[in-house]
Amino acid sequence: MELQNYSFVSEFVLYGLCTSQHLQHFFFIFFSGIYVATVLGNLIIVVTVISDSHLHSSPMYFLLGNLSFLDIWLASFATPKMIRDFLSDRKLISFGGCMAQIFFLHFIGGAEMVLLVSMAYDRYVAICKPLHYMTMMSRQTCMGLVLVSWVIGFVHSISQVAFTVNLPYCGPNEVDSFFCDLPLVIKLACMDTYVLGILMISDSGLLSMSCFLLLLVSYTVILITVRQRAVGGVSKALSTCSAHIMVVTLFFGPCIFIYVWPFSRFSVDKLLSVFYTIFTPLLNPLIYTLRNTEMKTAMRKLCNQSVTSH
Repeated sequence: MELQNYSFVSEFVLYGLCTSQHLQHFFFIFFSGIYVATVLGNLIIVVTVISDSHLHSSPMYFLLGNLSFLDIWLASFATPKMIRDFLSDRKLISFGGCMAQIFFLHFIGGAEMVLLVSMAYDRYVAICKPLHYMTMMSRQTCMGLVLVSWVIGFVHSISQVAFTVNLPYCGPNEVDSFFCDLPLVIKLACMDTYVLGILMISDSGLLSMSCFLLLLVSYTVILITVRQRAVGGVSKALSTCSAHIMVVTLFFGPCIFIYVWPFSRFSVDKLLSVFYTIFTPLLNPLIYTLRNTEMKTAMRKLCNQSVTSH
């Protein structure tokens, strides 16, 4: 805690996505539209799952509703500030705001990784052990899986922020990104953080890789099981799994690249950060709803109910 006495930096300067004034005006309009679409799309999924009794009682849709809830927060921890910064000449963020961004990124990101593993487990039980599905995926089990994802995300995030906030920041305060990310911020500390950086980034890399490998094993078993059965009986399950696999690839790909290979070029990291913090939360509702008949039917029913009530 003594290190805090030598911390003179009260704010950080964010470089943002680009320096071109014309591009920044274009990005302001573009990302504003993306953000609104992301929040509305995921909010519609959450409301649909809550309002439809069939979906709400289904473990798969219960977990999907929680994924959409997390995606709203994942899209909101940095994007609104980034959009506002497109209209600012100097992009500043307070020290506390910077630490808050690191906390929420790793909290929400960690929880979402574990939740995706839970969703893979749900599909595994549904396809490989269909007779025991409702017993193994009871409401208590689903609530437990969601709670575990939040707890793991919280513990992971606290372990990252606890070290970062106590580092001495007295020199450069410029972050080459549109938000405060761990690999970039710890490099600004006025001490040798190479070993600490390796440990902290390995924490994120370990979580990403372990979840990804669990997902890989789960979906491999599922696909083998699907292949061994009649095509007609499992076509719906295969369609659902392919949607899950797309989401997993889109989410884990950039995360693993940034945190397992943390010393790659920052320009590449910046593009990948845009992808998994802004585009992935938008793609999730599109992938799950456009490929899911039950979800589309429930949305139409909800829309008709709201129209008739008015």
